[in-house]
Amino acid sequence: MRIVHLSQQQAAPFSGGGFHSSMVRLFITGIAVFLAVATVPGLEADSFGAGVAAVLVLTLLNLLLRPLLFILTLPLIVLSLGLFLVVLNALLLELTAYMVKGFTVAGFWPAVGGALVISVVTSVLNLFTGDYRQVDTRRTQPREPKVINPPE
Repeated sequence: MRIVHLSQQQAAPFSGGGFHSSMVRLFITGIAVFLAVATVPGLEADSFGAGVAAVLVLTLLNLLLRPLLFILTLPLIVLSLGLFLVVLNALLLELTAYMVKGFTVAGFWPAVGGALVISVVTSVLNLFTGDYRQVDTRRTQPREPKVINPPE
């Protein structure tokens, strides 16, 4: 029988724990959004401040609203073999453009293109900065079965 134990690494609150991880994710999302604005026609940020605000709002929407939308649209996601996630990301990008003055999305297809770029860039960058825990595996011998009512 194989027993798998994940090592529990305790980190100081502001050095390697949740705060550091959140800042790395925010930075990765920022890189992805600015790359999408630079490459996808139809996505525009009027200023650097508008781009930063868009990154912050998109991160908050992904944190708060995306899990709820994911659960609500799970049948469509399964039916489309996951392609509806791109539509969901595009809708969140359009909602970000609606909420942030100076960040514009010219329509649905630029939002889909931007969502694809953001998804690919964040996936690739998260591969390099992922949280990899050490896994300790041990092999143990199975116990002999305990006979409750032995035959007489």
